[in-house]
Order: sequence, then C-alpha cells, then structure tokens
Amino acid sequence: MSGFGRKANWLRNIGATDSAEIDIASEHFRATSRFLDEDEAMGVITGYEHRNRLMLPIVRSVLSRLLGWKYTGTDADRRKLVRSLPLIAFRPRIVTADFE
Repeated sequence: MSGFGRKANWLRNIGATDSAEIDIASEHFRATSRFLDEDEAMGVITGYEHRNRLMLPIVRSVLSRLLGWKYTGTDADRRKLVRSLPLIAFRPRIVTADFE
C-alpha cells in the first residue's frame, strides 16, 4: 500500500520501470509489479483485517491519520481507502537464460 498516495516517489518509480528490486529481511530479488484493481484491493484489506483483529485499533488509527478522515473498517470505508491509497502486488521475476 502506498501510504502517501499515488504521488509517492517510490510508487512513481515503480510505474516508470518494468521491474523492481525487493528486499525483505535477508531476501533480495527482482520482481514484476502491478496495481491491484479496486475489488482485489478490497479483498486484500478485508483479509488483512480479519487476520489481524487484535491490531485493528492501531491499524485504523494509522489509516485515519494517513487518510485525513476516520477509518472504521466498513465496506464503504474500505472502498474509499483503496481509491485513495493504491495497493501494489509484487511477484518474483522469473529469470530465463538465452541460449544461442
């Protein structure tokens, strides 16, 4: 999720190239990326909230500050959220060798 919206520099950089380099803990890999459509992003947010129920007060508080309005986790709020803060999916790039 781009917490600073569509104008975030890192998000614009991803959109300007066909690959990104990802670092997660000790893993490093090249990845392809794509923006999630609205329905898919809604599913991701809903799933995240269901899996992290104990963290919801903190998550909702942080999202409310980022969004500038009180995020309560309703379907209407989720739809408004994903319209404001885009979600991006990354997948490791499959490297193929060219043989002549």
